[in-house]
Amino acid sequence: MSEKTGTFVVTHAETESAIVRDVDTAQVHTLASNPGLEVHDVLEATVAPEPPLEVAWEVIDVAERRSIELVDSDLEPTQHATELAAEAEIGDLVREERAGTGEIHVFCVPEEEVVSAAQDVLEDDETVARAARLEAVRVEVRHSADDEAVSVRYLPD
Repeated sequence: MSEKTGTFVVTHAETESAIVRDVDTAQVHTLASNPGLEVHDVLEATVAPEPPLEVAWEVIDVAERRSIELVDSDLEPTQHATELAAEAEIGDLVREERAGTGEIHVFCVPEEEVVSAAQDVLEDDETVARAARLEAVRVEVRHSADDEAVSVRYLPD
């Protein structure tokens, strides 16, 4: 194995070790030590297998480090998100680029599943990985108790 450069999200962090996931390949790397990383940190970094066994990895270089903030917003979906949802059916996902950078994802679920669907988005490691790929630093999930739409906003800094 050789060193690898890419974008990694921290999925698990303890004092002595951490687990990072490549956001492009989904390959998981267990770090032999934790250089101060926290869950939801995103690293533009180079990792390499640690000798002699090469079963654990170490961070060789960090070009950039940022954290992704996950927000369960108490705000209703925006009017625009509601309009996007009106064109969708249950199970549909509508993706739209934001002006500048980031994206808005709107999906429809049965009304009684809206709250749990929003919570699933906030707990899913792929949400953070997607935010890293989109260069977002904040993910805002909005939903309404009396609507079928869940809005996920991937926002830049």
